[in-house]
Amino acid sequence: MQIRSFFLMLFISSFIASFAQQTKPLRIGIAGLTHAHVNWLLSRAHDSDIEIVGIAEANRDVAQRYLKKYNLPLSLLYSSLEEMLDKCKPEAVCAFNSIYEHLEVVKACAPRRINVMVEKPLAVSLDHAKQMQALAVKYGILLLTNYETTWYGSNKKAFEMLDSIGEIRKIVVHDGHQGPKEIGVPQEFFEWLTDPVKNGGGAITDFGCYGANLVTWLMRGERPLSVFGATRHIKPEIYPRVDDEATIIVNYPKAQGIIQASWNWPFGRKDIEIYGQHGYMFADRNGLKKRTAEARKEESETVPPPPSPYQDPFAYLAAAVRGKITVKPTDLSSLQNNMIVVEILDAAKRSAKEGKVIYLNK
Repeated sequence: MQIRSFFLMLFISSFIASFAQQTKPLRIGIAGLTHAHVNWLLSRAHDSDIEIVGIAEANRDVAQRYLKKYNLPLSLLYSSLEEMLDKCKPEAVCAFNSIYEHLEVVKACAPRRINVMVEKPLAVSLDHAKQMQALAVKYGILLLTNYETTWYGSNKKAFEMLDSIGEIRKIVVHDGHQGPKEIGVPQEFFEWLTDPVKNGGGAITDFGCYGANLVTWLMRGERPLSVFGATRHIKPEIYPRVDDEATIIVNYPKAQGIIQASWNWPFGRKDIEIYGQHGYMFADRNGLKKRTAEARKEESETVPPPPSPYQDPFAYLAAAVRGKITVKPTDLSSLQNNMIVVEILDAAKRSAKEGKVIYLNK
């Protein structure tokens, strides 16, 4: 009887400990503050589902500006990533530094078994991406990539309705705005965003990655047969070292993806056109338009945000780390999807430089 009671108490204690862990806020560390998208995470700093336990940023002026803006204590700040990881022991780290520095973040986090979410794209080059992938697999960590478009309810609904328009024939993705300088990004962001080494390109990286991510997702993780890229320097006086206009054509056995990335448009836009055998869908941030061969006219609808935790990158990260959801290989944030994204971007940049189609080896 005593033995039975002992094991019952042990089970109850384990259950309570597990429940407490599941309900505690996710401990998040931040690697870098030079990517302006960090505002998204900092604006959630006082929410109950996450806890920012440390910030690694060497630029003290930048750090103090953000800490003041979001009413956060200076005690969160560390000058090096390694010190922050060892003292704060986060469960996950979100990288908001240059794309080139993503590899260093994974090198620091993976051996410590700390999960990582980087801001798009995954890596600055295919070589960096392969090193990051190897580390994530070796140490068994999650390595996720965040895109704003992942959390659009309209995109999710379009994916769920793909069968209604038949087999995909063409996907056209538009992502861009007037340009980083024109929209007034912070100087620390502008400096690396327009650096061919730290960002790996201009618009082709900054906005081409969105299209590569979405096309790969809509094609359910299929690798393309070939990639063609064309870049332009329309404003060399502002962006002398990187492209400010890019078009990427991604070919599949029975479909084609056209990715339009720009720092030259009169306003910002992020939308998708999907053409199937029997109809089409247009999705943007707010809604969805659809027409099938049987329909007499186009139908429009407003689409609400997806349900939790699929409406927000940090809720999604928390759910994935805690095992409440499983990140599938075909998911927009997955390592598998984003390895193909970097492969597409790498091929597109080579294509633009060499002026020829790049065929991907199987």
